[in-house]
Amino acid sequence: MKEQVSLLIVTWNSAASVPRCLDSLKKQSYQNFEAIIIDNGSTDGGVDGIKEKYSNLDIRTKKLDRNTGFAVANNIGAHMARGKWLALLNADAFPEPDWLKSLVNAAEQYPNAFFASRQIQANAPDLLDGEGDVYHISGLAWRRNYGYPLRAKAEIEEVFSPCAAAALYPRRAFLDVGGFDEDYFAYHEDVDLSFRLRLHGLDAYYVPQATVHHIGSASTGKLSDFAVYHGHRNLVWTYFKNMPSPLFWLYLPLHLLINLYFLLSFSVKGRGKVIWQAKIDAIKRLGKMWHKRKEIQTNHIASVRNINQALERNFFLPLKISFQRRHSEVE
Repeated sequence: MKEQVSLLIVTWNSAASVPRCLDSLKKQSYQNFEAIIIDNGSTDGGVDGIKEKYSNLDIRTKKLDRNTGFAVANNIGAHMARGKWLALLNADAFPEPDWLKSLVNAAEQYPNAFFASRQIQANAPDLLDGEGDVYHISGLAWRRNYGYPLRAKAEIEEVFSPCAAAALYPRRAFLDVGGFDEDYFAYHEDVDLSFRLRLHGLDAYYVPQATVHHIGSASTGKLSDFAVYHGHRNLVWTYFKNMPSPLFWLYLPLHLLINLYFLLSFSVKGRGKVIWQAKIDAIKRLGKMWHKRKEIQTNHIASVRNINQALERNFFLPLKISFQRRHSEVE
């Protein structure tokens, strides 16, 4: 059987990276998987004839007539999947041979959990692209250790969430919590999903032996208007939907303060239009998000204490991270 793992790859004009991604899958030491490619209305022909070109892989494809977004496309793939586990892999992420084997081994060791990969920057192989995600009490989230020098592989450790560019989720739990929120389109949808899975009683672990080389933002561009808009709109929704009471009220002043900071910061940089539109649109749909919140909070299993322990509570850490990244960009 090749349905122990269903590997989901969402593509959108990804012809330049898909061959390298699939070549990496051919070399996996663990081959008990099916690959499901969901194409989001590409116009570059990147998935044409893909099953014939990679006949040694168990591939199914689903071509959509338009770009429905990362969230919708992965949800479609999850409903098509036959595996016990869903492995998500971006088309611009290239796994090392033991990537999937390491994730499956971790899943056997921690059955009530989901898993993050070790991501290395494909265009700067001496730098990390991330070791799971951090979620701060303000509602900010970021890639843990992004841009740090590559270090020796460590032991499996708990993180708040994986980056969905290379992650493993139990399919049943993924569907039970509703999959990705399709209102998000893209950005922050993996953090939101992870928050709901944690509320559902699951833990998240970083697996350093599961390594991928990731280009990142290959389709949308880092800090593009698209990325800024969706990222900053969706971070508001993630906080409002998922932060359990009384933590919601305890940390709300900081959440409002950090949003005000970004409004001012982007405005000073001449990018006020996109950041203001993001926050305005977030507020316009808070009623819908509050309705979702009621269902999420009514059904959550994890204790408030456990959720609070999983959050990053260092008040000044976002400023430190922001300074470090600006400094590295200058260099």
